[in-house]
Order: sequence, then C-alpha cells, then structure tokens
Amino acid sequence: MITITVRSDVEMEELGGAVANAAKGVVRIYLSGELAAGKTTFARGFVRARGHQGAVKSPTFTLVESYELEHHRIHHFDLYRLTDAQELEYIGLDEYFDDAADCLVEWPIRGRGVLPNADLEVNFSIAGTFRDVQLQAGNETGSELIHKIENIYSKSLGYR
Repeated sequence: MITITVRSDVEMEELGGAVANAAKGVVRIYLSGELAAGKTTFARGFVRARGHQGAVKSPTFTLVESYELEHHRIHHFDLYRLTDAQELEYIGLDEYFDDAADCLVEWPIRGRGVLPNADLEVNFSIAGTFRDVQLQAGNETGSELIHKIENIYSKSLGYR
C-alpha cells in the first residue's frame, strides 16, 4: 500500500494516467472517498491515458459510461445513486466485467456483495486543499501496479 499526496486536478489526472500506463492488460479499479475527493478526475486521467480522445464525464446519472477504444473497452461506473446492490444484476454486470474491459468503479461500497474483487483499490481523502490517495492491492495484478507506481513517484512528488 502507498499513499500519494495530490495537490491539484492536473496532478490527479496525471496519477490516473500513470496507473493506466503502468497497467499492462485490463484492470478492475475501485475508487472510494467522499464527494469531491477526486475520483472522477482520477478516472478521467486513466481513460485519456488509455487513448480516449473525447470528453470523460461522470456517470453519476447514467450509472455507467463506456468507452470503446482501438484494442479494448473501459467501463466507468458511479454507484453513488444505487439503492440496492442487486440492481447491478439487472444491467448485466457480468457482461461489463469481462476479460476485455477495464472497469473503474466509484462508490464500490454500494455494490458490495455483487461486484467482483478489485485488482486495485484507491481511496481518496481530502487533506485541506490537497488530496491523499491511497493505493492498495487486491491481488497480484494490483501489487505489480503499486510497485510500478512506487517507481514513478518520488518523495518530492508526494509519495510517502
């Protein structure tokens, strides 16, 4: 587990991009934290680094936004408005979490018991005007990602 202090929206997008670039293959990333902590900004950086050229909007009202890229797909979920985790079964959750798609899930706690395990769990907390972003591995894929991110971020960039 590592914690990175992020000082701006630009740095948050860069962190999301760094995770995307470090991931070799598809990943499942769960994004937790209070409102306005940076989850969607991180996701925007991830999606853009994977090659999406257009807008990356929050799926707060649509539940999921999907991005079709040249070699794979990304599904960005926001479960904030979900009232029951079982609702995910009605939208065909299994089809979204196939082996050919990255899945970013904001508010994964709302899908507990239905969502598959994450490769990487990212927790965002507000620390004054900064954000502390904690990355924790859910499996070997997540551990490899964290190791690569540790190599990218130095103490001068907020790693501790």
